[in-house]
Amino acid sequence: MSKQIRIGLIGAGSISEMHLRAYHEHPDAKLQAICDLNETRANAKAEKYDIPHVYNNVHDLLARDDIDAVSICTWNHSHAEISIAALQAGKHVLVEKPLCTSVEDALAIQQAVADTGRQLQVGFVRRYASNTRIVRSFIDSDDIGPIYYAKASCIRKLGNPGGWFSDKQRSGGGPLIDVGVHVIDLCWYLMGRPKVASISGNTYARLGNRSNIQNLSFYKAADYRADQNDVEDMANALIRFENGASLLVDVSFTLHAKEDELTVKLYGERGGVELEPELTFITEKHNTILNVTPQIDNLSFNFQKGFQDEIHHFIGVCQGEKHTLSPVEDGVEMMKILCGIYESSHLGREIHFN
Repeated sequence: MSKQIRIGLIGAGSISEMHLRAYHEHPDAKLQAICDLNETRANAKAEKYDIPHVYNNVHDLLARDDIDAVSICTWNHSHAEISIAALQAGKHVLVEKPLCTSVEDALAIQQAVADTGRQLQVGFVRRYASNTRIVRSFIDSDDIGPIYYAKASCIRKLGNPGGWFSDKQRSGGGPLIDVGVHVIDLCWYLMGRPKVASISGNTYARLGNRSNIQNLSFYKAADYRADQNDVEDMANALIRFENGASLLVDVSFTLHAKEDELTVKLYGERGGVELEPELTFITEKHNTILNVTPQIDNLSFNFQKGFQDEIHHFIGVCQGEKHTLSPVEDGVEMMKILCGIYESSHLGREIHFN
């Protein structure tokens, strides 16, 4: 019989619902405590998921000796402090993406993992999705690679969530660090996690949150304020790797675009693959190019199923039965990429890595 893992959840905002539901449905997980600065919100989640202990101070939760692991679903700028405190309290950690908001903080978290011997999984949820696993199996079988080029777009024509998402002090940035991290990491992961050689990036803050727009709804954070926004509207980058491969990416919260766009495409010497908007393999046989659509349950990323798979994997990591697919080292490298894009834009030139 597998060991039961007792969970504390920190941060009861919107993304916590995906964590709570997945833990609630796992036979080896027990939701033991929840913490949020907004105690009313924490109490509502506790009642919904039958969580016995509620806190508004994270250190009180971490002091409990009947918690084995925590999910951290707080503002980005608090990830480092809470992750380190949780590790030092002897807890395993699943921290939502991004790992933190600076390379220095990322390295401090990595050191805490090494010092404590606890497990930390970065919430790169798309690594755990079924369509990603299928593509990875094709890549591992050498049916596509070597992959030498990838490109990804995550464009919202209108979709600045406001609240902490548009407060740079708490978020660390706008669409690049919020949604861009998903598609950049997905490409980088499937490309084999090559070392970065150089980055040329641009960020733009031209449109604001466009709170004047009527007749078109969009997601708003719980603490949305129309007068609060100091993050970029849009970012793009060309990332070159030491193995000669390259990645082109663009993301936005708001853009004068006809429609939203989510595309993830990778190109290799033996084939290509599109993960989004719908999984398709491109290959050739008998001198004919073929577009191959697999017969699977989810041809694109299934949000709820992705989180279930990610958190079920995390439980296995806590039980010592699995290795995480998204270790702290990858979180550090991703922070180097994200911060490199912001730095390149600020300096107005390409930056190079040692």
